[in-house]
Amino acid sequence: MILLVLSKRVMNVSSSLRRFPCYPFLKTFFESFHSSSMSGSIFPYAKPFNSVFRYCTKWVLSSGGLKKGMHYQVTLESQTQGLSDKEQRLVDKLYSGLIQGHRACLAEAITLVESTHSRKKELAQVLLQKVLSYQREQEQLNKGKPLAFRVGLSGPPGAGKSTFIECFGKMLTERGHTVSVLAVDPSSSTSGGSLLGDKTRMTELSRDANAYIRPSPTRGTLGGVTRTTNEAILLCEGGGYDIILVETVGVGQSEFAVADMVDMFVLLLPPAGGDELQGIKRGIIEMADLVVVTKADGDLVVPARRIQAEYVSALKLLRKRSEVWKPKVMRISAKTGEGISDMWDKMTEFRDLVLMSGELLTKRRKQQKVWMWNLIQENMLDHFRSHLAVKDKIPVLEEKVLSGVLSPGLAADVLLKAFKDKLVCDNSASLSVCLPWINSDKVLHVPKANCLNPEVT
Repeated sequence: MILLVLSKRVMNVSSSLRRFPCYPFLKTFFESFHSSSMSGSIFPYAKPFNSVFRYCTKWVLSSGGLKKGMHYQVTLESQTQGLSDKEQRLVDKLYSGLIQGHRACLAEAITLVESTHSRKKELAQVLLQKVLSYQREQEQLNKGKPLAFRVGLSGPPGAGKSTFIECFGKMLTERGHTVSVLAVDPSSSTSGGSLLGDKTRMTELSRDANAYIRPSPTRGTLGGVTRTTNEAILLCEGGGYDIILVETVGVGQSEFAVADMVDMFVLLLPPAGGDELQGIKRGIIEMADLVVVTKADGDLVVPARRIQAEYVSALKLLRKRSEVWKPKVMRISAKTGEGISDMWDKMTEFRDLVLMSGELLTKRRKQQKVWMWNLIQENMLDHFRSHLAVKDKIPVLEEKVLSGVLSPGLAADVLLKAFKDKLVCDNSASLSVCLPWINSDKVLHVPKANCLNPEVT
């Protein structure tokens, strides 16, 4: 009886030790498989997976009782440099839940990438890098074919975009597809708020287990999309959705930013939306791969046919953008379902043609570059406003512009010159530390008094 009790106690102790934390001891040694130019000092989140030699202390159960011992292990390091344990657990939880198809983790991940908090933006980049690596692995297993079909849906206000997505999404889920809808709602220019009401028009689709709807505000972003639409698309693909529908806000003739994010751009137009001259105008029309006239039912059938004929004629005058596809014009009715199935057939025909010709992969690579420059443009403005060289000057110059002492152009030139001079000074100071002259023992010295005139000693 005594032996049985002791054995149970030992089992309880050993089982509890499995959950006992492992504390790092002394130092962690990294061996990076990347080049020195991609070191963590320059790109701290560029290499989330490294081999690691780690010394740590653990509690072990021995014949003499509980003892501390120093252990040496070699593993793949999954902890990204610069993240705390809590942050690493959050990223790992979101990543594992996302690739397993948990909708709650997908929603939390999109919320993370939409955050404007500086630290959360860094965590979001770590998560996105892991999802991107996973996506590339899956595409390689899929013989290089994309995992999802990205479709952008745009049009003027009142074109019936949300009603169409409700009908179209239900048809796709009935055919075995998993659909993710990224609905963009406009934000108030005065209060900054947004109703996020597009989801309320998709009552049946929002209850579908094979569909996910995420409304997001524009927050002042132009072009009909949000600041993080690209990131949300990537996360939805990582979550296993094979059809990504991006619904923009009601847009005008020159707002087509979504075309640089999707594989196919569909323009939805209401009946009686203008004459043939509207179709000839350059802008959003020439970016469309498929033009769809909505609400073609009841008394609007005749106007819908007229608009369809006018746009068919107008598209003939536009330059051809694809070697394998010519934009089509169709009529549909989300109310009766007429034309929805035929529209999907045209969309799959487009996808197959551009995939076989290689245009789809080329387009996606170009979109990656556009995505990068959009992020640079956005972050540069934030960096400019918060930079020490101009931060204190902005209120003073704004006051002078309001009072009419300075013109807006001259005030902008003053701020840009101060920002540029500070950058030149900072770059010169960094050169004095880390840039030796080639084939020479002399090192660049930058006197503090005059940072624009370096001396060589």
